[in-house]
Amino acid sequence: MQRRDYRLSHDGLGFHVTEWGEPDAWPVLMLHGIRGYAETFVGVAAALQPGFRVIAFDQRGRGETDWDPGHDYYTDTYVADVEALVAQLGLQRFDLLGHSMGGINAIVYAARHARQIHRLVIEDAGPGAFDTSDGATRIRRELASTPTAFDSWDEAAAFMRALRPTVTEEARQQRLHSMLKPMSGGGFTWRYDHAGIAATRLNPDPARQVDLAADVSQLQCETLVVRGGRSDYLQPAMAEHMRALNPRISTREIPDAGHYVHDDQPALFAEAVTTFLKRPDAA
Repeated sequence: MQRRDYRLSHDGLGFHVTEWGEPDAWPVLMLHGIRGYAETFVGVAAALQPGFRVIAFDQRGRGETDWDPGHDYYTDTYVADVEALVAQLGLQRFDLLGHSMGGINAIVYAARHARQIHRLVIEDAGPGAFDTSDGATRIRRELASTPTAFDSWDEAAAFMRALRPTVTEEARQQRLHSMLKPMSGGGFTWRYDHAGIAATRLNPDPARQVDLAADVSQLQCETLVVRGGRSDYLQPAMAEHMRALNPRISTREIPDAGHYVHDDQPALFAEAVTTFLKRPDAA
């Protein structure tokens, strides 16, 4: 599988972009979650080959993308980043996939840019999940209690194992390699802007919250919502509410998967996504 890594600039920040597949294939843009990174989608990118140009980027403050000095980690800013990078990439029409925070960003982007999005995949995100779910409470608790540094790689691995007990060890190690960086005096710290992201998530500006239900209602593309069968974030009633809001939405529940469906059940998640994105258009 071909891979290309490069950087684009926007809003004074450098964004790290990764692509997989043939450069002239049908494009699908993928947006990771609150502590995620582009590399998290390598498995589903491989499953989509051949026939897709998969594009993912480290969103601001994560991975190899620059941190925002003003801690501007809000949906409107993330969506503006997507708008700028899509323009620089010259994408006219494409598929869009987002997980968790990336799913929120994807919904808002697709609602605003209906003519650009052919199909939309939302992984474990939707109205209410960000605010009132047990998963939202868990994420806030994790952000508040996560150490800023670790003395050793093994210590970091033990922390991640406790945080994500159902994820395979291979997935945990991939996550650590993408999320940690060595410190000059020894040990490891986060590659993402933990302090800035946590501050925004734990003490958000109410004026910058989005009405996600309104955006869901405005979607004009075929949309697949994938939730983990044991997710504490997007609840079954929330997924059904999304279907009630918009008849273009279908849902798929992946058994024995939590909030990180693509990590917990990578083969089943990839099958759901590839089946949806590769099916013929309606006549």
